[in-house]
Amino acid sequence: MRLPRRKLIEISKSNRMKIVVTGTRGIPNIMGGVETHCEELFPRIVSLGFDVTLIRRSNYVHDDLKEWKGVKLVTLPSPKKKSFEAIIHTFRAINRAKKLGANVLHVHAIGPALLVPYAKLLGMKVVFTHHGPDYDRDKWGFAAKTILKLGERMGCMFADDVIVISNVIKNLIAKKYGRTKNVHLIYNGVSEPEICDYPEYFNELGIEKGKYVLGMCRFVPEKNLHHLVKAFVKWKKAHTDRADIKLVLAGDTDFEDEYSLELKQMARDNGVVLTGFIKGRKLHSLLTNCRCYCLPSSHEGLPIALLEAMSYGVKVVVSDIPANLEVGLPKEDYFNCGNVDELSEKLGKIFEAPLQHVDYDMSKYDWNQIADEVSNVYKSLKNGN
Repeated sequence: MRLPRRKLIEISKSNRMKIVVTGTRGIPNIMGGVETHCEELFPRIVSLGFDVTLIRRSNYVHDDLKEWKGVKLVTLPSPKKKSFEAIIHTFRAINRAKKLGANVLHVHAIGPALLVPYAKLLGMKVVFTHHGPDYDRDKWGFAAKTILKLGERMGCMFADDVIVISNVIKNLIAKKYGRTKNVHLIYNGVSEPEICDYPEYFNELGIEKGKYVLGMCRFVPEKNLHHLVKAFVKWKKAHTDRADIKLVLAGDTDFEDEYSLELKQMARDNGVVLTGFIKGRKLHSLLTNCRCYCLPSSHEGLPIALLEAMSYGVKVVVSDIPANLEVGLPKEDYFNCGNVDELSEKLGKIFEAPLQHVDYDMSKYDWNQIADEVSNVYKSLKNGN
């Protein structure tokens, strides 16, 4: 007997692997590297035939969405205290994943990974994506760093499969925990650039095409944007005739703190352009037309913001931390992390040279390929490999 097409579709849907995602603040339009990663990856995972539910933290969500680009969204309450937020929310998310009958729980980042053993006790298959050693971030105190290190250990020791976004992280977990089995190197990705102009927005900001440095990231200590401001101001003081050259900082912070307030004040006092958190045409026009992009971080996993700038073919200047070095830029594009004088000199050389367009090899950062590789990890768990 031939079943009706509608019934066949229902059966097909019921046979789809259920993936529940936690460890991210949420999607869409929530600032952060892990958030951008999930925003790009999971709609593509859905298109490959998986049933995906992503669990969001209420503190960061400003919409009532229940689904976005095929990804089901569940928003659970999370405590306002930063130190407990990720752990408590992940505990609630794991319980919800169990109720939903998840075939795979996909945990992102080392803080939430602290509860991987709990998920395993509940009989769940777990994939853990290690986005970088967050305990190296300047904002964390001793207790938080200890918890994050323990989270990394729990994720690496108890997850069925571990995804790492760089060779630096792959080597790290092999050395620290002896974890080499079922470890998958799958890079962060970058979308096709959306080349565009936005004259009205540029007039509003008071900037000109090709005459500004772009810093694009969250306003947190480890991004070292204060070093970028100091380096730019130093160059400007020595070149008072170049009032047309500006520094633009695109980003903001999730919650105002002493660092973000001081950074914004420093920026305003020195004529730096602050855009706030932007996306879409505004951001794309800034990437299209900047003189160079600068990322002076002391800590990164594999920075999506850097990859995005490279996709637009702009000149970049970045700190020489391992994650940035792995991208494989020319030596001249790196400066010693924390060295404001060297950064200022590098920026000066770019201002003095003609505007450059750089053709980077972005082939290994293709999101569609990345989605295929992640889906193969899920399938291997279903097949019991």
